[in-house]
Amino acid sequence: MRLTEAAERVFARHETFHPRYGWFRKAYECVGKDPKIFVSPDAPVHMGVGKNMVRAIRFWGTAAKLIESPDGRPASGMTRTDQGNRLFGEDGWDPYMEDPATLWLLHWWLLAPPCWLPVWWVAFNQFHAVEFSDEQLERVVLEQLRLVEWKTPHGSSIRKDVSALIRTYMPTDGTGRGMIDDLLNCPLRELGLIKRSAATNQYRFATGAQPGLPAAVVAYASLDYVERTKQGGNTVTVSRLACEPGGPGRAFRISEDDLRDALASVAEDNGKIEVATVAGAPQLSWHGSARHISNSILDDHYGRPAEGVTTSEAPS
Repeated sequence: MRLTEAAERVFARHETFHPRYGWFRKAYECVGKDPKIFVSPDAPVHMGVGKNMVRAIRFWGTAAKLIESPDGRPASGMTRTDQGNRLFGEDGWDPYMEDPATLWLLHWWLLAPPCWLPVWWVAFNQFHAVEFSDEQLERVVLEQLRLVEWKTPHGSSIRKDVSALIRTYMPTDGTGRGMIDDLLNCPLRELGLIKRSAATNQYRFATGAQPGLPAAVVAYASLDYVERTKQGGNTVTVSRLACEPGGPGRAFRISEDDLRDALASVAEDNGKIEVATVAGAPQLSWHGSARHISNSILDDHYGRPAEGVTTSEAPS
């Protein structure tokens, strides 16, 4: 998958704010109460945040695919998405973000196509340095953007997106109360996907087995990726899922073996999918709708069958 196929040409729309704890849920809840809340002059009062934060919350809710603007104009009203309802609805999988799997799920949705964070997409999918600085990542992103047909954004926009990426995933060195405050500041830091090298003090992506990553989320993301990319058929090689840009292997920074083991674990537990080796290559197969099966896998993980929207929630 190429960047132009996976992402929208959107840069620095987060008002320099990384996603804070509760913002994803707040975006979903506020749209349910008032589809035009984000363009209301009283939004800062109703939401209890500053004006710039209102725009940031709208951005992060949209980027995580929890809310959307059907006609591309927020002034016409926002709606809740199917997956937003499944996650945060009254009978959703995890309305109060109590299960660590939810953080991995939100991370996947932020990167899944259509991705509203092309700089992040490049970082996770086309950036191969073992250790790096902000400046090195900025240079690689600019190089990748020059290779596509998009008009290259201003360098300051790239810097803002790189800074937001680091602040979203990079924990501070605090302990005790400081660590708790850090996770409340941005819950996705709990994933540990970006760390600091003790030897060089540079950043590095945490690659390999991810102890906190549930197998169910890996299986969901694999089927979700197949569905979003419209690959057709009912089989896909594990190698493709692990190595293809935009796939779950790169998003979660796990190896082909780790991905295969996660899929095999889900297949053994519920039988909705199957992992078999064909001509020496492990393959994932399923029968029926990949979307239905992926949602049912999370139903099993969370222990409750969540329902999405069956009809559009029309803005008022």
